[in-house]
Amino acid sequence: MLFACGMNSVRSPMAAGLFKHYFSRTYVGSAGVRKGDLDPFAVAAMEEIGLDIAKHKPMTFEELEEWEGLNFDLIVTLSPQAHHRALELTRTLAADVEYWPTADPTAIEGSREQRMNAYRDVRDQLLQRIRTRFFPHRSGNE
Repeated sequence: MLFACGMNSVRSPMAAGLFKHYFSRTYVGSAGVRKGDLDPFAVAAMEEIGLDIAKHKPMTFEELEEWEGLNFDLIVTLSPQAHHRALELTRTLAADVEYWPTADPTAIEGSREQRMNAYRDVRDQLLQRIRTRFFPHRSGNE
């Protein structure tokens, strides 16, 4: 399972952390079209629910391919740029690609609490998408 977004600094690390929580035996990676720095608001939002992504090292698709290979059955893209890049990869990879449009919380301005709320919203949306996609028989409140 590979989660991908624009900079591998917010959405894809959050999604990978959530997925790892439920599927610890499944290999999960995350990558970005470009490489940014891990966002401290993303780390804080995940810590609020007991998940630690602080050691995540952002990387690009190319870096991931160089270090670990791109042996994924499913690539979930969270931004338009990542979706286009993943579709390019599937010309040479046998992987399914799903697009889960996910807002970029870094665009939100305001107080610390307003910004944190944007990250919480993204975290909760990703969690709901994971539950719906991989646990369709369960209710959203579990």
